[in-house]
Amino acid sequence: MSAMATDRLTEIVLPGVVQPDGLQVRSGPVPVPGAGQVVIRMEATGVSFAEQQMRRGRYYDQPPFPFVPGYDLVGIVGSAGTGVDAGLAGRRVAVLTKVGGWASHVLVEAADVVPVPDGVAPDEAETVVVNGITAWQMLHRRARVQAGQTVLVHGANGGVGSTLVQLAVLAGARVIGTASPRHHDRLRDLGAVPIDYRADVPAAVRELAPDGVDAVFDHLGMPSVLDSWRLLAPGGTLVAYGSAATRDDTGSKQLPVLKILARTWMWNALPNRRRAGFYNIWAGRGLAKRRFRARLRHDLAAVLQAMAEGHVTPQIAARLPLAEAADALRLAESGTITGKVILTP
Repeated sequence: MSAMATDRLTEIVLPGVVQPDGLQVRSGPVPVPGAGQVVIRMEATGVSFAEQQMRRGRYYDQPPFPFVPGYDLVGIVGSAGTGVDAGLAGRRVAVLTKVGGWASHVLVEAADVVPVPDGVAPDEAETVVVNGITAWQMLHRRARVQAGQTVLVHGANGGVGSTLVQLAVLAGARVIGTASPRHHDRLRDLGAVPIDYRADVPAAVRELAPDGVDAVFDHLGMPSVLDSWRLLAPGGTLVAYGSAATRDDTGSKQLPVLKILARTWMWNALPNRRRAGFYNIWAGRGLAKRRFRARLRHDLAAVLQAMAEGHVTPQIAARLPLAEAADALRLAESGTITGKVILTP
C-alpha cells in the first residue's frame, strides 16, 4: 500500500475473502453531507475481531463484498448538512459504524456521534468505542453486575476483555480473567486474577470461586459456552457474544451463533435460577431506532467519561498508518498483543 493523500477521500477496501495483503486502497472525492449528516475527518480507527472475521467471510451479518471495513472511529466533524447542531462543527466525536471506518473521511448520521471529553486523545477514545459499548452493555444492561460479585472474563487481554475487566473492577466486582501467561502481569495491574486459558479453566475457576461466579462473558463459542454455564452460581448470568473459536472454520457463518442461541433459549426455558443470552450490539436497532441511539450514546458517553476520569486506561497494542492496514490486521490476528491495534491517517 502506498502513501495516501489527505485532501481527498482515501479508504481501504475489502474486495472479497483475501489475505491481509489483498486489501485495496481506493481514492475519490470527499463525501458531501446531506440533511442530518456530518463528514468526520478520521483521526483514529481500529482493528476489531469483526474485521478478522469479515476478511474470511465469517462475520454473521457482514455486507456483500466489496466494502470498506472499520467498525468505529474517532475524528473531527468537518462539514455538516442542514438540520445539524452548529456546535458539532470542529468537535472531536466518536461513532459506531460497523463498516466504513477505515477511511480518511467518513459520512455518518449526526444523531449517531458522541462528543469525546476534553483531555481524551483520539487514539485513546478509539479503544473504547465498539469495545466500550460492548463491555458496558454486557456488564450493566445484561448481567447487571453489582459490587461484591465475582465475574469471569474470557480473553481478558483483548480489546473487549480488557475493557470489561476495568469496568467490572470499577463497579466493585472481583474479576477472574483468562489469558496467555505472558499477559498475566498486565491483567493483575488492571485488577484481575489471571488464569491460563490453556489450562483446565473450569477447575481453575472453581478453585477461586467454589460456589460459582455471578457472571461469565464468553466470546469463544461452543464448547466454552457449555463450561461457562456450568460455572454460574445460582442467580448468575452467562453473556455469550461471539464464536471466536470458529474464526478459521469453513461452512455457514451463521450456524455457530445459531447453535449458541438455541442453547441459551433452551437453558432459559428450564426452571433454574440462572440466565443466559447472546449479546448483539445491534439488537433492537430496526424496531426502536431512536431508543437504540439514545442508549448507545448514553453508554458510550459513560465509558468515555470513565476514561476521562482515569478509571479506564486505554489498551493500545500498536499504532499504524491507515496505509498499513494489512500489517495492522496481521498484528491483530497474531494473538500476541494486549489491547487494540489503532489506525491513524
